[in-house]
Amino acid sequence: MNYVIEIMGPLLEGTGVTLQVFIITFVLAVPLGLLLALLRVSRFTVVSALVNGYIWLMRGTPLMLQMLFIYFALPFVPVIGIRLPDFTAAIVAFVLNYAAYFAEIFRAGIQSIDRGQYEGARVLGLSYTQTMRRIVLPQVFKRILPPMSNETITLVKDTSLIYVLAMNDLLRAARGIVQRDFTTTPFIVAAAFYLVMTLVLTLAFQRLERKYAVYDE
Repeated sequence: MNYVIEIMGPLLEGTGVTLQVFIITFVLAVPLGLLLALLRVSRFTVVSALVNGYIWLMRGTPLMLQMLFIYFALPFVPVIGIRLPDFTAAIVAFVLNYAAYFAEIFRAGIQSIDRGQYEGARVLGLSYTQTMRRIVLPQVFKRILPPMSNETITLVKDTSLIYVLAMNDLLRAARGIVQRDFTTTPFIVAAAFYLVMTLVLTLAFQRLERKYAVYDE
């Protein structure tokens, strides 16, 4: 027990980095994903095709590869040539990647709404924007909660990938202690930290699902 208390400091610092990456990614990727979904289902064929291509690229290549490209290769791209700090590079990669996944979740939710509701809104004189904001999106939010929950929990676990940029997240902190002390206890404690974070998210989404399920009764 004393050893666990002793290693708690570095692990908590690593958890802070993990939570920063998670929170910033979630806050930025969700609205970007919604925007991409709206563009994906828009009537503008060219815009829809471009967004579809972007989603295909982000979902079809590993997140780790995207991080490595942004951090190591982006500075050598002609015209752009931007060198980002490790934390910023990780955030950019995570946001761009998860926005694509969230976009597909939002798109599926939007397209699950019966076309009759769009026609009814048009009869009432509502614009496309008003229809989306007042009628479609409130229903979409309720329907996408389960897949959003799964993707959000996956995001927590994927934050461990930032170790490739030598960032001192929870997993890297645990691995450093393991290599120093030759014991797997830090990995067990780190696993407990991840389990607690995913448990909190699971309970939060379950509560939201129960809240919105009331309107189905």
